[in-house]
Amino acid sequence: MAAVTTAASGDNQPQTGVAGWIEQVKEYVSDLKAEMRRVSWPNKAQVQATTGVVIAAVFLFAAYFAVVDMLLGRAINQIFQTLARK
Repeated sequence: MAAVTTAASGDNQPQTGVAGWIEQVKEYVSDLKAEMRRVSWPNKAQVQATTGVVIAAVFLFAAYFAVVDMLLGRAINQIFQTLARK
């Protein structure tokens, strides 16, 4: 039969209540800082280049969807006008 062991009061028991919550927050912030130090951040030139690409893409997609919207709107209006004449 397996022996049951009990932990002494000084062992690494998880804390409960507010004290446990505070310790969890401290550990989270510590881990977060360590992870943020490992991140490879882009330099200014990379940020400017990708920002330019994103802005250009947004305007291109906006123009594309404006044209598609206009064409579909005209087509639907034409269909409604044709059906209304009958």
